[in-house]
Amino acid sequence: MNHHTYEYRKFVLAGIALIVVLSYIARLAYLQLSDGEYKTRADNNAFFNNIIFPSRGVIYDRNGKLLVYNQPAYDIMVVMREVTNLDTLDFCNTIGITQQQFDERMLAIKDKNKNPGYSTYTQQLFMAQMPLSEFSVFQEKMFRFHGFYVRERTIRRYATNHCAHILGDVAEVSKQEVDNSDYYAPGDYIGKQGVERSYETELRGVKGVEVLLRDARGRIQGHYKNGELDRKPVPGKNLTLSIDAKVQALGERLMEGKMGAIVAIEPKTGEILCMVSSPSYDPHRMEGKQRSTQMLEMQRDPMKPMINRAISGTYPPGSTFKTSQGLTFLQEGIIDSTTAYSCSHGFRFRGMKVGCHGHGSPLPLIPAIATSCNGYFCWGLYHMLSNRSKYKTIQEAMTTWKDYMVSMGFGYKLGVDLPGEARGMIPNADYYDRRLGRWNPLGVISIAIGQGEVTLTPLQIANLGATIANRGYYITPHIVKAVEGGEIADSLTKKHYTKVDKRYYEMVAKGMRKAVLGGTCRSANSSQYAVCGKTGTAQNRGKDHSAFMGFAPMDDPQIAVAVYVENGGFGATYGVPIGALIMEQYIKGELSKASEAKAAMFQARHIDYGTRER
Repeated sequence: MNHHTYEYRKFVLAGIALIVVLSYIARLAYLQLSDGEYKTRADNNAFFNNIIFPSRGVIYDRNGKLLVYNQPAYDIMVVMREVTNLDTLDFCNTIGITQQQFDERMLAIKDKNKNPGYSTYTQQLFMAQMPLSEFSVFQEKMFRFHGFYVRERTIRRYATNHCAHILGDVAEVSKQEVDNSDYYAPGDYIGKQGVERSYETELRGVKGVEVLLRDARGRIQGHYKNGELDRKPVPGKNLTLSIDAKVQALGERLMEGKMGAIVAIEPKTGEILCMVSSPSYDPHRMEGKQRSTQMLEMQRDPMKPMINRAISGTYPPGSTFKTSQGLTFLQEGIIDSTTAYSCSHGFRFRGMKVGCHGHGSPLPLIPAIATSCNGYFCWGLYHMLSNRSKYKTIQEAMTTWKDYMVSMGFGYKLGVDLPGEARGMIPNADYYDRRLGRWNPLGVISIAIGQGEVTLTPLQIANLGATIANRGYYITPHIVKAVEGGEIADSLTKKHYTKVDKRYYEMVAKGMRKAVLGGTCRSANSSQYAVCGKTGTAQNRGKDHSAFMGFAPMDDPQIAVAVYVENGGFGATYGVPIGALIMEQYIKGELSKASEAKAAMFQARHIDYGTRER
């Protein structure tokens, strides 16, 4: 009996011993093969990976003028487990911070909620973007501060006071941006707005690394395997923008003290020649450490200077929209070149009244465009939506109308290579069915003159001008002309044809030319080239908005422009003269003395918006 008990205990003890041994083996295998933290600790005891940041691509305007460049800066990095016997007072005095700031930063680094990538074995960002003047002092004393290292990088600097909304800025990556990418690590920098954001991949380049060998005390002994595993950084690609810096500067001058936007496009290429959003700000405000403070201040500004109204602002296009209506009515056979409608100071029918200024009546399409006749285009839309011989229902007619608008680049994003583009609003039959129930043409008649539910961005209005200039097609408007060593995306060079024949565009262009020669755009006329234009006075709860859309020269268009000034009144008050100055600057390369005097006058003419938010 005792013999059997002994034998049983022997097997139990042997089994326990075997389990313990297997557990140790499994734990060692896990630590060596699976546990990333263990591997990180082991590697960091032996190796030091020195990340080398590439220089970010610089940015030029279309004529080679430098807009954005790089300047050397230095990050102070810390490996927590190596910080020993630190004289914090000396350290703080050297880099110009207080003891409290030091303590707060060290606590923030250790907080895994704020710093999810924290490890005592890896480099953590202590201070970013130390300028060269301060770094030289720190470098002399760095041997005293064990555990602190320097990482060289570059920071963005601006060679212009203009183009803030176009250029954008660079700032430290967010936690979400780190989580969504294999490239970025905490403390890295990324484009946040403008082309810095939309062309981040091209501009940032590729990081390099030096794999350095440590001794038992953590001291750097040299390159591991004589640098075989080192990888040189790849510089970012330079960008050439389509922007003409002189035209941009003029546009920003002319919009001082006003809210609104200017967009100019080269019709043949879709290249954006200027994109002004007002109010704007000096891009230097977004440089370096001051960015967060400056950004907060601008976000609190009731005039909202950080909004790019050229692509994010949506407005009723007013009478600039009438050109698209004339084109649609012609293509659908609702009117022809001789069709005349009466205008008794506006559209009057069955109790509905849409006012209009005085002009000859009745009149056909070309003079209707020249005089900006509200009655003509209201009658055209009424006859289209009421035509039961052509469309079975008003919904079918409305869908047809909407399809023409979409083909002209309205109601959806155009696809400009900048972040923040809005789509605007083109109502369809379903929209009115839901909102109005049973409805008729009179209930929606205001869309014929760019009012009611219709809204466009200034970019879309400028693109309408470019489409008419091209007689029926547009190329996606884009801000980047060329990427170093590559090409811009095919989507930015493709021609988009509308649903309207070229011959009808010729008629509308003639109407716009007549508007400049003797209609609502007379102040845009030039003796040196033929200007085509269309005013817009968009109704608003307060004072009307002033708008202009045009292109020049008529038969060989070099520029199409849209101007939109909030609460500027009639289109001829601000829109037309500002648009004319923009065209002259680009076509002639400079303003005449008379035009320069006019530009100074508009620069000084401000609009009182009060303090209400928009």
